[in-house]
Amino acid sequence: MSPSNELVQIVDDQNREVAVAPRHEMRSQRLLHRCTYVLVFNSAGQLFVQTRTLIKDIYPGYLDLAAGGVIAAGESYDEGASRELQEELGVTGTPLTSHGVLYFEDKQSRVFGGIYSCRWDGPMRFQPEEVVDGTFMTLEEVFQKVEAGESIAPDSIEALRYYLSKVTGR
Repeated sequence: MSPSNELVQIVDDQNREVAVAPRHEMRSQRLLHRCTYVLVFNSAGQLFVQTRTLIKDIYPGYLDLAAGGVIAAGESYDEGASRELQEELGVTGTPLTSHGVLYFEDKQSRVFGGIYSCRWDGPMRFQPEEVVDGTFMTLEEVFQKVEAGESIAPDSIEALRYYLSKVTGR
């Protein structure tokens, strides 16, 4: 099935399931939906930052601070986070910690995003349709890029800020 025809869970403003729609319809109508953000840290505390492919439906070619994506119809946040981490980076078998759900909205998207983190020092296998490359960076390096106005997926910046507010209180 083409990614644009994948069935995704549509929700209302209270994050209650209300419909199922093809991904292309969700994007074209800017329907409220669910997604996941998995922040991948190594044992040195560095965050994995990936470069999105140019064929992504939103933020093509941008840096992304999280693995993740749209929740499929009938899928839970936990299932979506594990699936996306395995699909995008080839990471399996590492525990994911849930940090709650954030609401994000911009001109392209409206989502309730489940925020997760994990530790991973092993090899990664990038999904060629999703990820061009990536590297681990310190949080200082990440926020220098944010402050410099580099093209970073804005929802992933908010996911990182949400995570930091929950974990460190800052």
